[in-house]
Amino acid sequence: MVLWDWVWGGYRERNLASEAVTGAIKEAPPPPPPLPTHPYYPPGVAILNYEANHATVPMLLVSLGGMLASVMLLTSTLASRVNPSLTKSNLAVFCWFILCYFVFSHATVASSQNLFAQLWKEYALSDSRYLTSDPFMLSVESITVVGFLFLFLWGPLSFACAASIVANSYLRHPLQISMCMAHLYGVALYYSTSLVETHFTGLAHSRPEFMYFWVYYVGFNLPWAIVPAFLLLDSVKTLRRKLRSLDTIRTGLAGFQAHTPLNSAKATSETKKGQ
Repeated sequence: MVLWDWVWGGYRERNLASEAVTGAIKEAPPPPPPLPTHPYYPPGVAILNYEANHATVPMLLVSLGGMLASVMLLTSTLASRVNPSLTKSNLAVFCWFILCYFVFSHATVASSQNLFAQLWKEYALSDSRYLTSDPFMLSVESITVVGFLFLFLWGPLSFACAASIVANSYLRHPLQISMCMAHLYGVALYYSTSLVETHFTGLAHSRPEFMYFWVYYVGFNLPWAIVPAFLLLDSVKTLRRKLRSLDTIRTGLAGFQAHTPLNSAKATSETKKGQ
């Protein structure tokens, strides 16, 4: 009997120990997810085939500055030759609309190492939606850069605005108003969609450092709100001034026609007939 109690007691102790271990394993929290292999926010966001930039930020900035300076110098020189009377202010507006056009592929930028891809990967530290093929970003940028319908696709419209400035076309201000409204609407949507998502979900697409949020995200996009607002106001003032001048001319012509000899004689004859 003593032997049986000893065997049965040992068996029960082993079962209790095994159940305790099993329960501890079941109650243990799941292991944390693996750390992301990229520096973008929100943490853990999926970015397929990500490859870090090979070039440093100063190298990218120097390359971008040199490229933009070359493009602006070439296009402004051609514009001045086509229209020598082009003022400096109109030349500056022309260069602005040339800068508004860019071509970009979101699907391959994460793994690419060309200049534009590395620049966008650096900027994406302030907005990772550029690397995740976010539906809003794809929609807005596709409207901006692809296609040929001026009423819907703003990239070609930028070229139309630049050409109308050089040609001193009567279409300049209608086109400029359309382009500025598109820029202001796009910037408003760009800021609002990200900030509203952060407010309601707590997920931020920008890194929290001052450089990435205030300089990259806020500062780099402000020109697309400030410059179009200024140009829109300038176009409205110009059209208002032209319409007032047209009304003045019409009033003067009406008065002139009323006092011409033919009209005076006609008015005299009608007066005599009335008598």
